[in-house]
Amino acid sequence: MTASPELASSRTASPELLRSVFRRHAAGVAVITATGDRPAGFTATSLNSVAAEPPLISFGIGTSSSSWPVLAEAEHVGVHILGEHQQELAATFARSGADRFGPSTDWSSGPEGVPLLAGVSAWLVCRVVARIPAGDHRIVIAEAVAGDPSGASRPLVYHQGRFTALRD
Repeated sequence: MTASPELASSRTASPELLRSVFRRHAAGVAVITATGDRPAGFTATSLNSVAAEPPLISFGIGTSSSSWPVLAEAEHVGVHILGEHQQELAATFARSGADRFGPSTDWSSGPEGVPLLAGVSAWLVCRVVARIPAGDHRIVIAEAVAGDPSGASRPLVYHQGRFTALRD
């Protein structure tokens, strides 16, 4: 028997309700990077595979993000799947005002000039094909043009407001 939702305790939809519900949804952790006048990047838990043919992905970014001005103009983005050992890297790219590409971040310029982070589980370089308005965010759709899935670590997961690892 499955539990039925308690309708008596339901709440009217609000930003806080959405956040509360999605804290219960475990999500993989990625860092999205791009370059313009400067390198930019942010931690994303909204990464999705959209289609295999052509190979499309999507992610959301807030228009108030410090990375948005660079992502709004970038032709290509880097998509990095983080491993369980990269909690600090995820926190750095999630923290407002952090020096994301400073001395503590191991990165290099990759295909199409996209900043690529070292030691990740997998990465893609993708060509941006659309930016779709969605409330205070944009949904970016991009086509994979290069990548490497050979990282050996287990994935980093975001759940209940913190970074964690999968448990067996």
